[in-house]
Amino acid sequence: MDFDFSPEDEAFRAEVRAFIAEHRPAPGDADGIAKWQRAVREKRWVGFSWTVEVGGGGGTISQQVILKDEMSKARAPALGSCFMGLAWVGPALIEYGTEEQKQRFIPDILDGRVQWCTGYSEPDSGSDLASLKCKGVREGDHYVVNGQKICTSIAMWSQWIILLVRTSGDGTKHEGITCLLVPMDTDGIEVRPIRNMSGGAMFAEVFFDDVRVPVENRLGAEGAGWKVTVSALAHERSSIAEVTGLQRTLGELEELARRCQKNGRPASEDAGIRRRIAQADTRVEAMRLNGLGSLTRQLNGTSLAGETSVNKLHRANLEIELGELALAIQGERGPLDGAAAEQDGKWQRLALSWPEVVIGGGTPNIQRNIIAERILGLPKD
Repeated sequence: MDFDFSPEDEAFRAEVRAFIAEHRPAPGDADGIAKWQRAVREKRWVGFSWTVEVGGGGGTISQQVILKDEMSKARAPALGSCFMGLAWVGPALIEYGTEEQKQRFIPDILDGRVQWCTGYSEPDSGSDLASLKCKGVREGDHYVVNGQKICTSIAMWSQWIILLVRTSGDGTKHEGITCLLVPMDTDGIEVRPIRNMSGGAMFAEVFFDDVRVPVENRLGAEGAGWKVTVSALAHERSSIAEVTGLQRTLGELEELARRCQKNGRPASEDAGIRRRIAQADTRVEAMRLNGLGSLTRQLNGTSLAGETSVNKLHRANLEIELGELALAIQGERGPLDGAAAEQDGKWQRLALSWPEVVIGGGTPNIQRNIIAERILGLPKD
């Protein structure tokens, strides 16, 4: 296992740092953020892992990790503004889309002209995505869609949805699923935001009532939607960028502990608080090393068998625990006085908004199943 980057990779890291120093906009500077997005697009750092032929950067795996890591450390704006399109829709289009579909959709994703959401989860399916019931019935040159999706991220702001529907009940539950690309302004689509505990809304329910979708908007073959989806979700990450964010949060919590009072003394001197910070720090470091191990295996040409689920599971637990730790550091009066008051409820919002991170990308139970089946080789039954 090699944790050192090559001289070429370190040269790329220096290039990224120099770019950030020159182009990073000030927080809240809308014009600066727009200029930033144009600049990273010109560098082909949006869709950096995609091939040059489709408009991507053709970056290596190690360069992708360095790019995300340095951007996270610098708190730079996102690389592109269409997260779902870059994470899942684009890779699926590259592998399964027709040339017409690629030309139609990929440039808009790379340029951030549209937002995509993913219509996968359903109320009665739980973690078993393959048991979905939202139906798509072929009528001539259209599919007529009826059903519901839930926990659909950013559906309120999206122009398109990549949608899984059941077009056949024959065979196993993984068969008969078809993937459709649907405009969100199509007649018969209703979006209802789901408010979280802090008052915000990242998820939504989406209802489909006789929604007509042209057959030309099908991605992949009819009945092959499960294959398309698994392929899209298989674009694994080493999670190093996520580790950088957790390290930053932990550093902020350590500073908060030094400034907040607990029983008349800095909270950082409380044995219980110190123990919890140390435990979190150890787990974040374990995530970092696990991510580097996964990266090493990828660079050596070894396919990952679900190793990133280990980090996803760790992160889900840490998101909850760090929010609870922040509240413990602040004490009973919370943000009402002292150093906590200057944070304007920042840590309270963190403690209440964890479901979006924990549920998104697969719940902890899903990650445990992946670890058990793909890494440990345990039977499903």
